[in-house]
Amino acid sequence: MIGGPRAPITPAMTQSAPEKRLYIKTYGCQMNVYDSERMADVLRPLGYGVTDDPEGADLVVLNTCHIREKATEKVYSELGQIKLMKNRKADAGGSMTIAVAGCVAQAEGEEIMRRQPAVDLVVGPQAYHQLPELIARAHRATGERLSADFAADEKFDALPAERHVEGVTAFLTVQEGCDKFCTFCVVPYTRGGEWSRPADAILAEARVLAGKGVREVTLLGQNVNAYDGCDGGLAALVRQLAKVDGLDRIRYTTSHPRDMDEALIAAHGEVPELMPYLHLPVQSGSDRILKAMNRGHRAEDYLRLVERIRAARPDIAMSGDFIVGFPGERDSDFEATLQLVRAVGYAGAFSFKYSRRPGTPASAMPGQVAPEVADERLQRLNALLQEQQEAFNRSRVGMVAPVLIEKPGRHPGQIGGRSPWLQPVHIDGPEHLIGRIAPVRIDAATRNSLSGSLVLEHA
Repeated sequence: MIGGPRAPITPAMTQSAPEKRLYIKTYGCQMNVYDSERMADVLRPLGYGVTDDPEGADLVVLNTCHIREKATEKVYSELGQIKLMKNRKADAGGSMTIAVAGCVAQAEGEEIMRRQPAVDLVVGPQAYHQLPELIARAHRATGERLSADFAADEKFDALPAERHVEGVTAFLTVQEGCDKFCTFCVVPYTRGGEWSRPADAILAEARVLAGKGVREVTLLGQNVNAYDGCDGGLAALVRQLAKVDGLDRIRYTTSHPRDMDEALIAAHGEVPELMPYLHLPVQSGSDRILKAMNRGHRAEDYLRLVERIRAARPDIAMSGDFIVGFPGERDSDFEATLQLVRAVGYAGAFSFKYSRRPGTPASAMPGQVAPEVADERLQRLNALLQEQQEAFNRSRVGMVAPVLIEKPGRHPGQIGGRSPWLQPVHIDGPEHLIGRIAPVRIDAATRNSLSGSLVLEHA
């Protein structure tokens, strides 16, 4: 998924104050959220404890996203503020190390070092397991600033077995990189080629998570359904994960239509632990635009794929990604996108105006769409998607659904969880149900959430 800056990682509960303070700010997708969690894990043995305040921190890490143009400039703006904090700490006799990690680091490492000399480390998305060594080298070499990146297959093997988690849900990375080379996207250049973790390592991590009270995992990958770390691919991995004691729910994101095979479709209908929710980006409903994007499929291919998925799991909630204003997009192309949306009927979606990324093939294409035209198209698309999301939520009213209770609600006596279709559900009930899957009758729906009542005889 694509997004803006995320909230900093929150401090872990510790018996005593840590010797060194670590601040991590995460931009962008769920992959980056996972990576930030693991950065904290690899640095924890060195005495770094997480803080939610960058002022006075010993190590500041900006884990960046390069998908959207403004994200890069936000990183530079943030670095300017962090530099001032670094100077203030130096004036007080201390020191602060600044690291830029993630996709911006990979794509613009040299430019970061040139534009912001206060940066000490630039670490690509495959190299965060090397952070302890890199930080030690930076401290030993006065004034040394390093830029590094390493092969994907080194990263997971070097991670500590201990995994710090909070709550009853967790992300679990199974695949990285992308070989698709969509013309609008920098991921193949910043994350590298597709690479899959061995199934044994994933299953071991899943057992650790389940032992810590995690009931639901979301399998992550740039093209997660391209996973080939075991015979049978992602479908086989899902079936193995379904047998892990204590693990009751499995999700995965983000998928590519070209990698949605029949075995995975069948798993949706046969594995109860695999939740009836699928994020399957299409980007456009126009074959002409899909070809220009190098998506490798037609609109009709996508629609027939959705039909096969729904035949296997009729109640599945479909989610997607859409880009409007792609170079060369005409009114007729946009109308084709609206037609596809109407044909599918989405439970949710992410929609964006095309963002021109220097160095990508699309950035040099003719026919760049005027911003005001893209704005108007995005508004029309969003209105349709919101209408469909509301309709899907309303269709759940009256059902009794198993809800994983995740946390206390906003109001006293309220608890909150997620439906099988990923909607937030607000319930009046006791907090001792947190971590349990409880039957809930859905009483009402809004655009973004459901509310319901516990089915008491089972609660």
